[in-house]
Amino acid sequence: MVDMNNSFSPHTKWKRISNGKTQYMKQMKTELDKRFLETILGSVADGVFTVDQNWRVTSFNRAAERITGISAMEAIGKKCRDVFHADVCEQRCALQRTLESGRENIDVPARILNNKGHSVPISLSTALLKDSGGNLLGAVETFRDLSALEQLRREISQQYTFEDIVGKSKGMRKIFAILPDIAESDATVLIEGPSGSGKELLARAVHSFSLRRRKPLVAVNCGALPESLFESELFGYAQGAFTDAKRNKAGRLALAEGGTLFLDEVSELSPATQVKLLRVLQEREYEPLGSVKSVRSNVRVVAATNSRLAELVSSGRFRDDLYFRLAVVRLSVPSLNERREDIPYLVDHFIAKFNAKRGKNISGATPECMERIMRHAFTGNVRELENLIEYAFVLCHDPQIGVRHLPEEFQNLPPAPVESTPSKTISRLKWAEADAVQTALRRNNYDLIRTALDLKVSRTTLWRKMKRYSIEKPGTNI
Repeated sequence: MVDMNNSFSPHTKWKRISNGKTQYMKQMKTELDKRFLETILGSVADGVFTVDQNWRVTSFNRAAERITGISAMEAIGKKCRDVFHADVCEQRCALQRTLESGRENIDVPARILNNKGHSVPISLSTALLKDSGGNLLGAVETFRDLSALEQLRREISQQYTFEDIVGKSKGMRKIFAILPDIAESDATVLIEGPSGSGKELLARAVHSFSLRRRKPLVAVNCGALPESLFESELFGYAQGAFTDAKRNKAGRLALAEGGTLFLDEVSELSPATQVKLLRVLQEREYEPLGSVKSVRSNVRVVAATNSRLAELVSSGRFRDDLYFRLAVVRLSVPSLNERREDIPYLVDHFIAKFNAKRGKNISGATPECMERIMRHAFTGNVRELENLIEYAFVLCHDPQIGVRHLPEEFQNLPPAPVESTPSKTISRLKWAEADAVQTALRRNNYDLIRTALDLKVSRTTLWRKMKRYSIEKPGTNI
């Protein structure tokens, strides 16, 4: 019998040994590449996982395990939506968009549920996964845990918000500091400020923190009705007071009994109505229209106006005794142009508001968009800014609001001068500080000593902040 194993020539034997070594080296290289890749993916802080074309998880790194609370053994083989339970899985799946279009997705905001059922905010990016021959294998997704950042933003928001009022400017923080004491005092409050600046929000905050908060807050617009109708609306009327008065009707004062009456645009009151309101504040009683019987009143009055009542008193258009009764406590709300450092916080606030209202998940505004918004003169104040963000929400289907989502007048703005706009690399949360520094510099004609005193910082600190935000004095280099 011939031993076939020994019948090969030396050349054939060498070739077999060589092929075996080559195959062994390829296997070793594949194993080393796999271990090398696993080491890299295991060391990064971002979660990384891959899926095949059937959406089944094929790899799951340690960061993904930590963020989700799910082990790789549990995740691999399952469909990704059954692992993450993300809000983007059903309608706006980023992996699906990437597999269908071939395009990457970068920093898409989303929320997933971890193994304890807690919602975790993340930012995810996706890309196609191909072999060396260009054949499609599936897709890869990286995601970053934004819980710490969200907590930081929440803490910042708590410092710079009061109810639905948002602001970190000196004027707004001063109002926030005294508002609880004002609310508890039960004193009459006069709120002055331009239209759209948030006077009604302040009035609601005063009521919400007062001892009357369980009773109604009733609002009356003093300029919306003619004098005769306004008096019947405010004081009510008795049966037979006029032709159509077939029964008694309670006025706004009666509806606000035990609570707060908010008189908006109080400067529009007629002289006759001013006299009757003065009696309510002095005597705590009034007479419904057509009645001869006085009614006791237990309401707190909060008034608001976009005019300076003291100037109207001086010109004889408003009673001085009523003014002093209304202005027991006086609050002055600055215009948005006087508190421009609040704009980024207000933008974030309105984006969160419209996300909840419209079921979207827009994470913010792009630096270019914020630059245009920061340069706009908001004559309509906070109301105009809110309308602007709502307009952008109608057009925006991207992760962030961009310049193209703004009205035409914003898109046609000329490029900003170098000295007037902070570097676009500054995050949105730094825009406020950068703009405050710029505003103070302009107010003090770029005198660094006066500006430092104005901002209550040292000149060195001011210089350092100017360097950080690339703010230069016109015609010079810092």
